[in-house]
Amino acid sequence: MQRERSYGDLVFAKALLIILDGVGCGALPDAGKFGDAEANTLGNTAKAVGGMTLPHLQRWGLGNIIPIEGVAPAANPSACWGKAGEQSPAKDSTVGHWELMCYPSKKALPTYPEGFPWEIVSELAKRTGKKFIGNKAASGTEIIAELGEEHLKTGALILYTSADSVLQIAAHEELVPVEELYGICRIARELMQGENGVGRIIARPFIGLTGNFQRTARRHDFSLPPPRKTMLDILREKGIKTISIGKIYDLFTGNGIDEAYPTKSNQEGLDRILEQVSCQEGGFIFVNLVDFDMLWGHRNDAAAFYRGLQEFDYYLPKIADNLQAGDLIIITADHGVDPTTVSTDHSREYIPILAMIKGVTQGKSLGTRKSFADVGATVGEFFNCDAPCGESFLQQILLPLENHLVM
Repeated sequence: MQRERSYGDLVFAKALLIILDGVGCGALPDAGKFGDAEANTLGNTAKAVGGMTLPHLQRWGLGNIIPIEGVAPAANPSACWGKAGEQSPAKDSTVGHWELMCYPSKKALPTYPEGFPWEIVSELAKRTGKKFIGNKAASGTEIIAELGEEHLKTGALILYTSADSVLQIAAHEELVPVEELYGICRIARELMQGENGVGRIIARPFIGLTGNFQRTARRHDFSLPPPRKTMLDILREKGIKTISIGKIYDLFTGNGIDEAYPTKSNQEGLDRILEQVSCQEGGFIFVNLVDFDMLWGHRNDAAAFYRGLQEFDYYLPKIADNLQAGDLIIITADHGVDPTTVSTDHSREYIPILAMIKGVTQGKSLGTRKSFADVGATVGEFFNCDAPCGESFLQQILLPLENHLVM
């Protein structure tokens, strides 16, 4: 059974954690080792578009975290604000989400900037009965444009990677049905274990004709399972209902998740948030809005990145209005993906934190947190569950009991 925490006349029943995928807020001290010394996704995007107008996020305190052109610091923010560094030596979604849920990785997952060794490609071909072309680090849209025609002529699948710990396989939907591609990726997942255990195997179906290939929304990630329990597992064991929206289920291979709602876009994810916060009386709702990373950050499209932030800003008051007094909401990220740099890869950055409990929060600084795990520890304390690591900031969010107001 769920153990509810009470606070005066309120019961803490529901928590909402929203990950703006890739929306970092400045280079970490060791970012230079990752080639990201100048990265600042929020700050640089604002400069690139001549300043951003995000009135609701500004009111919550986004501009109090770092200087953001057009988003001034709020005098009396609605939420608490801060940023967090990453303990794990990585900058990818899998490890970032694991650390957010109180599992910092001690070592980076393997990457293959020069392509996969012959032994791996040979074994993959043997197990799948397929031939492969490409086998290099590349932008997904670019390698499909480069090799899509050869793929259609020969039937060989397009194999590639990036600066992240991923193995990606692209195939045209009319040549390789999506379910067949998924099956091939499952075989790749079985192969890529141990020292070759990349964070994700990604199926990348596409459609169209030569010169106009387009990736479809039927991408699917086959992630490496977390090596040990995360906060999701702990919550579920304590009877807390856990709900995922977006790619959360994939990143945790379903571990610790009761209900999953995959999405094809930020728009669908935002609509799912409104639906779930309205219908769920309690539990933990964990959301990833991936378009910032997948569509705009990796394609260095700062203007579209800004439009995505504007869309989220528009939805924010609707989300808050549908929360009940005593509900917790945290908005953060999992890494950076600065769309203004030469690189199209993720960037090693701090992640922003905006947090409030509806009706009992007075905006204040949460400072610079040492680990993403502080987010998971806060969710854990909210539900009266012990976290394996991280320092909760729940008590910093709360007003003194005698001052709390129900909104």
